[in-house]
Amino acid sequence: MSYRNQLLPMEKVFRDPVHDYVYIQHQIILDLINTSEFQRLRRIKQLGTTSLTFHGAEHSRFGHCLGVYEVTRRICDNFERNYPTKTPGDGGWDDHERIVALCAALLHDIGHGPYSHTFEHIFHTDHEAITVQILTSPETEVNQVLRRVSPEFPGEVAAVIQKTYPNPQVVQMISSQIDADRMDYLLRDSYFTGTNYGNFDLTRILRVMKPYQGGITFAMEGMHAVEDYIVSRFQMYMQVYFHPVSRSMEVILDHLLERANDLYQSQDVDAEATPHMLLPFFNNDFTLQDYLRLDDGVLNTYFNHWRDSKDQVLADLATRFLDRRPLKSARIDEQTKALVPSLQKLIERAGFNSHYYTDINDSYDLPYDAYDPKMKKPRTQIELMQEDGSLVELSTVSDLVRAITGKVSGDRRFFFPKEMLSRTAEVDLFDPIYQAFQQHIQNDRLIS
Repeated sequence: MSYRNQLLPMEKVFRDPVHDYVYIQHQIILDLINTSEFQRLRRIKQLGTTSLTFHGAEHSRFGHCLGVYEVTRRICDNFERNYPTKTPGDGGWDDHERIVALCAALLHDIGHGPYSHTFEHIFHTDHEAITVQILTSPETEVNQVLRRVSPEFPGEVAAVIQKTYPNPQVVQMISSQIDADRMDYLLRDSYFTGTNYGNFDLTRILRVMKPYQGGITFAMEGMHAVEDYIVSRFQMYMQVYFHPVSRSMEVILDHLLERANDLYQSQDVDAEATPHMLLPFFNNDFTLQDYLRLDDGVLNTYFNHWRDSKDQVLADLATRFLDRRPLKSARIDEQTKALVPSLQKLIERAGFNSHYYTDINDSYDLPYDAYDPKMKKPRTQIELMQEDGSLVELSTVSDLVRAITGKVSGDRRFFFPKEMLSRTAEVDLFDPIYQAFQQHIQNDRLIS
């Protein structure tokens, strides 16, 4: 049997709190899990700073990637059993695609860095581009495993991640409005945050998924399960992913890394606390191996060193991050946005550098947006298959989904030091400044 389809002598399992068991049946999947690049994902939290709001959210990218693999494996099993291709081009499932789908599912997040989105923002890295690099670079263990299938196989798996793979069924399994990635992270994040918002009927959705020539569709009788998924996703964004405290800690993290970078560029960094493993990123000249050495623990270790920095801003931001002292925030809109510069001046008068201690942060998401070819990045639509085989787009038949289609949900917030809301009994030098600032905050909003 070729390496591509080589089965393990006995199926292996990972115990999983979300899927009960993750079943490993192919040698290549086990070999990929055992690579150094994949094991690194154990040391990167799935939700970054969210664990500072929901203390249970300590789960890793490793567990999520296993979960996406398991959901994809179940989809493949369902397609092979119920919708196998009989003649080329009939829209059925060709199980020869199973291994490329499973590998892409397992490896889809392998390029994430520590505190991924914040790190990307500061150092202008792109986790999807780095994922492709890990898959295709001969220096990685992952590439060496994939090449055992064929010299072209790493590029095929990368094409799934890049959404250029010729079979849309495989691409949509991993990346679409309703895919294995989203289904796993909603259930997993809901479980570990201790919230119920992300729960939906995964088993039912997998039962009603069907392959067709244009990709993946859902049986009409499964519409309510799909609606439930859309609402769950909406609720998780509102209640968990957009939580103001998590965003506040991200702002501190962002400004902490920015301050460290600024000090390095001005050659004003403490010699004993030089973050050697970050210097390639400060210099914007890093290799793939430099990137793969980084994880959450590496950054946290530098933050601990920076507590003792002679630079007061760096030391204070590091302490605020490690000791969970979030900034406060208030909602702003187009009218009250004009107040921000004057509030920043008050913050400066109270002794804070407004560049590092304030920010405006947007968090918006379209819970479900119908396919629009005029969009720069059209989203895949969710289509339902009727009894006669014709397709209808979900929002045209679901009142519930139509109600939130195209509606942007989220808010824009102005973040500032908690000290600005101080109300001390003692006479404080900054009291008049605090009072002037507090006149513009009411019920979690900026007011004129």
